[in-house]
Amino acid sequence: MALAEQFNAELHLLHVVSRVMPYADASSTWVMPTDETQEQLEAAEQCLTKNAIDPDWAAGHLVVYKTVMGFAVDEILLYANNNDIDLIVCGTHGYSWLAHALIGSVAEKLVRIASCPVLTVHPKGHQFLVDTPGKAQQPK
Repeated sequence: MALAEQFNAELHLLHVVSRVMPYADASSTWVMPTDETQEQLEAAEQCLTKNAIDPDWAAGHLVVYKTVMGFAVDEILLYANNNDIDLIVCGTHGYSWLAHALIGSVAEKLVRIASCPVLTVHPKGHQFLVDTPGKAQQPK
């Protein structure tokens, strides 16, 4: 939000819901997910819209909310390319090397293959503040 405000930029909030794969039921046949998947997608979008950004802040800024279903890296890159996104901001989970090796990292893949810059933010990361002329600010 601070970057969007500083550069008077449009802020896009993209939520990617993972695809639900077919699964075998007790009769050993493959079953496709039901309409519940679509309902979960719509619920995720509503939750994103209501909770991700302070409504008072969003009222005075250009904010685009979008929820899609697919594989996170693919969908983020597709959205960024289709919407001329200048910067992708992505959180990191800080997995151990073993978990990272087994499940991969969306943030790491984005950094490697995105055509625009990617800013990664660790959930317990350092708080950066913009200095204003004549007034030094210390990190929180």
